[in-house]
Amino acid sequence: MGRAEKLSDFQFSTVIGCHLSNKSLRQISALIELPQSTVSDTIVKWKCLGATTVQPRRGRPHKLTERDRRMLKRVVCKNRLSAVATLITEFQTTYGSNVSTRTVRRELHEMGLHGHTRA
Repeated sequence: MGRAEKLSDFQFSTVIGCHLSNKSLRQISALIELPQSTVSDTIVKWKCLGATTVQPRRGRPHKLTERDRRMLKRVVCKNRLSAVATLITEFQTTYGSNVSTRTVRRELHEMGLHGHTRA
C-alpha cells in the first residue's frame, strides 16, 4: 500500500474487529496484508479519536486566507472594471501578499465576481 492510498472503510473496520478479538498486530498485518505500522496507526486512531471510518483527507491549504480574500474583494469593489493584472499589483502593493493571476481569478470566481467589460 503506497503513501498515496488510504484504507477503505472495510479494511479499517476489519483491523478494529481483529483488534477487538484479541489478535496481535502481526496477525492482523498478515491477515489483511498491511504493514504493521498502518495497523498500529489505525488502532491508535480508533482508541484516541473514536473514529469508526477512515477520515477524509484535507487538501492542499489555500494560498489566500479568509482575511486576504476580504481584502481582495475590497480592492475589486473599488474599481470593478479594471484588469486582473492591475488588481493584482494593487493588492500586492497594498497588502503584501504575493499571488498569481490564476489564484486571483479562481478566488474571484468563488466569490461570485466574474469578468466584466466597460460599456
